[in-house]
Amino acid sequence: MTDPIADLLTRIRNAYMAGHRTVEVPASKMKCEIVRILHEKGYILAYKVVEANPYNTIKIALKYHPETKTAAIKKIVRVSTPGLRKYSGVDDMPRVLNGMGIAIISTSKGIITDKEAKEMNVGGEIICYVC
Repeated sequence: MTDPIADLLTRIRNAYMAGHRTVEVPASKMKCEIVRILHEKGYILAYKVVEANPYNTIKIALKYHPETKTAAIKKIVRVSTPGLRKYSGVDDMPRVLNGMGIAIISTSKGIITDKEAKEMNVGGEIICYVC
């Protein structure tokens, strides 16, 4: 696998499209941080790192609207790829859906959202957009 972050986002996107309640993905520190941000911002219900002998996995409980059964994540897009990295300074930080969505940024202060990066006055690599 050449891009594990894209694999994580694709598994989440496919699980939402199929109407699944949970999805399991192989774990890494960066994936755990991305899932933590999605949980903090209310895009997923819960997550748990399951420690198994050969490799660890992250079990993610997906969030749907209670009445209409629509997915909480409408669009999740990988921006920076291993072949073409996208960086942004604090001055030209992207706004997703005019502030309604989030951009997940990898900075020197850790993996944070675009709003937190503006508050901390740091730029970094744009990992993905979520709305």
